[in-house]
Amino acid sequence: MSSEPRNPCTLYDKIWNNHIVLSSPSIANDLPQIIYVDRHLVHEVSSPQAFSGLWAAKRSVRRPDCTLATADHNVPTTPRADGQLFEAEKYIHDKASRAQYMALEKNVRKSGIPYYGLKDIRQGIVHVIAAEQGFILPGTVCVCGDSHTSTLGAFGALAFGIGTSEVEHVLATQTLRLCKSKNMRITISGSLTPGVTSKDLILHIIGVIGTAGAVGFVIEYGGETVKNMNMEERMTMCNMSIEAGARAGLVEPDEVTFTYLYGRPMAPSSNENAEDGTAWDQAMAYWKTLKSDTGAIFDREVSICAEDIAPSVTWGTSPEDNVPITGQVPDPSLIENPQRRQAVEKSLSYMDLQPGTRMEDIVINKVFIGSCTNSRITDLRAAAHVLSLLGPTAKVASGVQAMIVPGSGVVKRQAEEEGLHVLFQRAGFDWREPGCSMCVGLNSDQLGNGERCASTSNRNFRDRQGTGGRTHLVSPGMAIAAAISGHLMDVRKLFHAEELIQRKKISDHTLPSTLFGNPEAHILPLIQDNLAQTPASVRQSRQFISVQGVSVPLQMENIDTDMLIPAPLVKGLTRTGLASALFNRFRFDPGSGQDTDFILNKIPFTRAKIMVCSGANFGCGSSREHAVWALKDFGIACVIAPSYGEIFFNNCLQNGVLPISLSQSTCQILVEYAYTGGFMDVDLVKEQILCVDTGVLFSFRTDPVNRQRLLMGTDDIDVTLEHVQDIVEYELQRKTKYQWLELGFKSGFRKTITNDLSW
Repeated sequence: MSSEPRNPCTLYDKIWNNHIVLSSPSIANDLPQIIYVDRHLVHEVSSPQAFSGLWAAKRSVRRPDCTLATADHNVPTTPRADGQLFEAEKYIHDKASRAQYMALEKNVRKSGIPYYGLKDIRQGIVHVIAAEQGFILPGTVCVCGDSHTSTLGAFGALAFGIGTSEVEHVLATQTLRLCKSKNMRITISGSLTPGVTSKDLILHIIGVIGTAGAVGFVIEYGGETVKNMNMEERMTMCNMSIEAGARAGLVEPDEVTFTYLYGRPMAPSSNENAEDGTAWDQAMAYWKTLKSDTGAIFDREVSICAEDIAPSVTWGTSPEDNVPITGQVPDPSLIENPQRRQAVEKSLSYMDLQPGTRMEDIVINKVFIGSCTNSRITDLRAAAHVLSLLGPTAKVASGVQAMIVPGSGVVKRQAEEEGLHVLFQRAGFDWREPGCSMCVGLNSDQLGNGERCASTSNRNFRDRQGTGGRTHLVSPGMAIAAAISGHLMDVRKLFHAEELIQRKKISDHTLPSTLFGNPEAHILPLIQDNLAQTPASVRQSRQFISVQGVSVPLQMENIDTDMLIPAPLVKGLTRTGLASALFNRFRFDPGSGQDTDFILNKIPFTRAKIMVCSGANFGCGSSREHAVWALKDFGIACVIAPSYGEIFFNNCLQNGVLPISLSQSTCQILVEYAYTGGFMDVDLVKEQILCVDTGVLFSFRTDPVNRQRLLMGTDDIDVTLEHVQDIVEYELQRKTKYQWLELGFKSGFRKTITNDLSW
C-alpha cells in the first residue's frame, strides 16, 4: 500500500492550508482568504502611516509579541560612539530620516513591540536580524513592509513583502486577506564551479525567466545545488526572488536549516522538560513534514544546470539585464521585439555603455558590499577570503571608494573578532556600521551623478543608489576583484581554481551565542503619550466607481517603484503631498531642477486622470505604497497595463486606484489614442473603457471581490474584524498545536521591560 498522501501538496500548499483562519470549502483558491501571520517585521520607512491609521481608528496592536522592529533603511552607517548614549538629534542629520526614526521609537513604545534601536548590538537590516535571532522559523507566515522579506523563505517559511495599508491590517488583526498564488519549482542540478556563488545563480535564473517570469507564483527552489548550500547562500537566492516577479521564494527545510536555528534566542528552546519532549523536539517533528509531496503539481517548472553558470554581472537597469563577466554589452539592434529593443536602448543610454563593450573593460568608481542580499557573516568571510589570497599589499585601486556594511551589529562584532575588518581596512575599504546603506540610497551613502558602482545589492534600477548613479550587481568576491582592479573583473582570473574553493570556515554560518545579547531586554518602556495622529478624514478614500479625463500614455516595460517615486522622497510621515514626487527623476532635471520634456510635464497630460502603459510588469520592485500615493496625489485614479508587480497591484486596491490588466495589443491601441489627448471614460460598474472622442469601447474584467471592495470603498480591516472570533479560535488552536511559536511562553519575555539597550 502506498504511503504517499491521497492529495499530494507542495510545500507552499501546506503552509498556506495551515494558516487559513476560516476553513470553508466554498471559498475557491482564486478568492481572498484570511491568512494568519506568525511573524511580522517592522522598520521605519513603511510603518509611520500604518501606525497613524491604527491610532486614528482607535485600534491597538493585536500581537506585539509576534512583531519585531528595527531601524535600518535610512539610518547612517558612519561610526557610532561605542558605549555612549545614542542621541538621534546628533547622529541622524537628515531631518526627514530622523523624523521617521523617532516616529518608529514612539510607535513601538506605545504598542509594546520588541525593538532593536541604534544602541542595541542586535540592530541591523530587518531580514538579517530576523534570521540570526531565530525569529523566523520553518512553516511560518512572515511579512514585512519590504519586498525583500522573500529572503526568509530560505527557512521553509512563506515570507513576503506587503504595503503600508497591509502593515496596518496585520498590526490590527494579525492576519491578511490574500489570494493564493500559483506554484513554481526551479530545480538546480549539479555543483557551482569555483568562483560562482548563489548570487550568480539567482542573477542567472532571473536572466533566464525574466524579471516578470514568476509574477503570480511562489517559487520553490530545489535540487542538488540547493541542498549543498548553507543557509545564508539560500537566503541570498530567496532574497532576489522578488526581482523575478515572484510573491515569495521557498527552500525545503532540512538539517542545514535546523542546525542554523538551534540555540538562537527566539528559536524553540531545547532546555524544557515535558512529557512530550522539549519545544525544540515538538518543532522538529513538525518541520520535518515540510516538504513537497511526491506527485505534487507545480504550475510551472524550470530546470537549471549549475555548471552552465559563470560569475554574473548586470549591464542595464533591471536585474534581468545580466551576462557572464566574460560577456559583452548587448547590441539592441539585434533584438527583434521593438519594446524590448527600446528598453535596452534606454538602459544603455542611462548606463552610458556602448554595445559590444567587454564587461571587464568597464571602469568603476565605487564598490559596495552589503545589503540584505550579501551582508551576512559568510558574505564577509567570502570577501575577506578573496582579499587574503591577494596578499597584504593588495589595495583598493586609485580613484575607487569602497565600503563594507555589515548586516547587523552582531555580524559586525563577529567579523571584528575574526579580524576580517583588519583585512578590509588595510586594503583601503571603509568599515561601516550596520544598515541598508547604499542599497537603497535613503541615507547619505549614495552614488553621485554619473558614478559607477560594483554592488552586492539586489537592484540596479535607475537612480536606485543615487540620482544618476549606475549600478552593476555582483557577488562579494566579484566586488573585491573590482575594487582592487578598478574595473569589473572575473574573480577567477586572480587565482587558481582550487584557491577559490571556500574553506569550511567561510561557509560556516554559526555565531557565538554571547553575541546575541539578552533576549529579554529589547522592549522599550510602554508609553501612553498622545502621538501625532492622522485624522480618519485624511485616510484617502478607497472607493472607485468611474473616472473620466485625459489619459497619459507610457511606452515602457518594467516601470519599477523607484521610477514611480525615488527612494529619497519616501521619508514623509503622511500619505499625501507626493504629487511632485511622481516620476520625479524623469520630470525634473537632477542638476537644475527645471522641468524636462517628460510627458507628464506636457499639456494636457499635466491633468491626466488615467495612466495607460503598453509595457508589462508595471509597478515591479519595492513594496513601498508611496508609489500609489504619488499617483493618486497627482490625480491618477486608474492604471491600465498588461501586467503588474503583485504588491503594487494590491497597494492600488487599498487606495481606491483601479488597476486594469489588458492584452499588450489592446494597451498599445489605448496608448495611441491617449497620445491624441482624447478623453477616456473608465466605468467599473459596467467594466468598460470608452475612448470618448472615437466612441471605441473596450471591456475589462475585475476580480469580483476586488470589484466590490472598490465600488464600496471597503476598509479591509473592518471586514476582517467581523471575523474576530474566528481569529481568536485559530489562535487558541495554534497555541495548542504549535506552542513553540508562542514567544510569550518563554520565561520573562513579556514580563521584563527595560530600556537598557547599551552595547
